[in-house]
Amino acid sequence: MPIAPPSTLAVAGATRQIPSTMQAVVYHGTNDVRLEEVPVPEIGAGEILVRVHTCGICGTDLKKISTGSHSAPRIFGHETSGVVAKMGEGVRKFSVGERVVVFHHIPCRECYYCRHKTFAQCATYKKVGCTAGFEPSGGGFAEYVRVMDWIVEKGTVGILDGVSFEQACFVEPVNTCIKGIETLRLEAGETVLVIGQGPIGLILATLAKRAGARVITSDLHPARLTIANSFGLKLTVDASRADAGEAVRGMTEGRGADAVILAVGGTGLIRPAMDATRPGGRVLLFAQTVRGEATIDPAAVCVDEKTLLGSYSASVDLQEESVRFVMNREMDLERLISHRFPLESGVEALNLAAHPQPDSMKIVIQAGSTGVPGTPGLGVMGSRASEGHQL
Repeated sequence: MPIAPPSTLAVAGATRQIPSTMQAVVYHGTNDVRLEEVPVPEIGAGEILVRVHTCGICGTDLKKISTGSHSAPRIFGHETSGVVAKMGEGVRKFSVGERVVVFHHIPCRECYYCRHKTFAQCATYKKVGCTAGFEPSGGGFAEYVRVMDWIVEKGTVGILDGVSFEQACFVEPVNTCIKGIETLRLEAGETVLVIGQGPIGLILATLAKRAGARVITSDLHPARLTIANSFGLKLTVDASRADAGEAVRGMTEGRGADAVILAVGGTGLIRPAMDATRPGGRVLLFAQTVRGEATIDPAAVCVDEKTLLGSYSASVDLQEESVRFVMNREMDLERLISHRFPLESGVEALNLAAHPQPDSMKIVIQAGSTGVPGTPGLGVMGSRASEGHQL
């Protein structure tokens, strides 16, 4: 891999030299990630180099690591916000020192799938346009990220003054959640059960409420339901003590929910989610990203006329809406962050994210941070991360 020559970065009147090497958390195969020194990526015409400030840990990255589904080595991380450190020839949209957040996928908008608005199936969309080296895979778990030309033009967004890097890094996950809510075609007054109140489940529940639905949240951890309550989601079911389906039927004159959102990975809850749905209702699978088999009742689809839906990744058509939602602080997304880790503790961060605890919500890695590993979030949790180790 070529070594980029030293350069400089001007930020707020100061000059910062861009080194030739940097730290990164590198994936080497199933449950094998390591903190390593790697070259700072070179950029070409139309590209920018971003110095990473904050990168959220996404469940899809954790699944790739735990299953070994992707070739190695790679540097994952795609919920990335930072500062433009260097610009390639021809870049006019941004300037060095500008704060930005980047999408790692942008579709061609011309192919069969794009014409049918299924952007995540577009061949161009499936090409990752951000890398910290090796096979492009996002690169946010590193100090610097190379953003390729088509992402610079169509997938890089300036961060508004007064909006933090932490708030901004939620733009891509919020987009995926808005897409999921649109897939359900909710009507005002419908009852929606959201199973799972991790950060994504909580965003989905908030968006469903925003769409006019009556929202019921369910989780095995009462602490997460307390957080949901603090975001105005008052109807909750403690799944460690009660059956969510029975509880929802008790709130809907025995019918069940008009729609159920499954925001928990795996296949074990698909059947219970369908059971909690009224005849003619919809079930949205939002976290089932690992291929496999599941048990369902086919008569629930045929006789009961229940609809099973899926939603994956972001939609370019919703980019502006998701940016407005985040930048206008329609939801205080920073409050979802329970733990902050410096990059040097990135392996520990991934370990905690892969083994979530009742007191863990959104976990972020912050390159250049020298803070205490596992620094708790703002007003959500109060405990420290446990001792980290290789996954």
